[in-house]
Amino acid sequence: MVQQFFLPVLPKLTVTAVIDILAVALLIYQFIAIVRGRRAAHVLTGLWILAVLYLVAVWAHLELLRSVLANLAPYTAIALIVMFQSEIRRLLARIGKSRWLGLGGQLERRETYDEIILALEQMTEMKTGALIVIEQEIGLRTFVESGVGLDSFVSRDLLCSIFYSGGALHDGAVIVQGNRIAAAACFLPLTMNPQLQRRLGTRHRAAIGITEETDALALVVSEETGQIAIAARGDIEADVSLERVRERLARQSAARRRHETVHQARWDRA
Repeated sequence: MVQQFFLPVLPKLTVTAVIDILAVALLIYQFIAIVRGRRAAHVLTGLWILAVLYLVAVWAHLELLRSVLANLAPYTAIALIVMFQSEIRRLLARIGKSRWLGLGGQLERRETYDEIILALEQMTEMKTGALIVIEQEIGLRTFVESGVGLDSFVSRDLLCSIFYSGGALHDGAVIVQGNRIAAAACFLPLTMNPQLQRRLGTRHRAAIGITEETDALALVVSEETGQIAIAARGDIEADVSLERVRERLARQSAARRRHETVHQARWDRA
């Protein structure tokens, strides 16, 4: 009899319901991760206390308290938007940066490469010497640890500030991992090719050296001429245009995307 009474009340758990629950749980988790440790967490605690007070007022028949809290309820949505506007922006930004179907990763790489191009353009005009190494499949952790850790988003202003001739970090290389600057003032191995040692400077030899040992792509700006050079696979292409740099970066991005697709397919089969 009891079972027959409760069965019509309980909703049937379907695949759609499970997806719905997981989606809501994911949003709640992301929001909690954002507000944790912030002042907004105290606001949420206050809202929970008011909700508990309302339930207590209903249970204990405290009509005045229940009426006050009930009259405040319609304004709660507007108040939440005003109080949590910064947290909502962070939540939307975090969702936008997620790698949905690979689109998030592509957009991040494109934005990162655009910032690098803008920095190269400015440093070329100012004849600011620079060496930017972009990590690919082979990790560069050893070389990152030789420099000054930054772990900052790639931006034109930051790159130009790092390589400013009067700055403390302008010597050495900047290593880019994904969409972040992992470290600056990094020491790189110099190429031991005798034909290149005589006609190239230290930055260019370091760019070739790192690409001889790894699959990284190195971008060099000459302090004397302002010309850009691209080093890859132990070879260097001198005096290239910004369009050529953009083309090489796009090629590297496409190759990395293909590698990630193949790796994911192998992982799925396993």
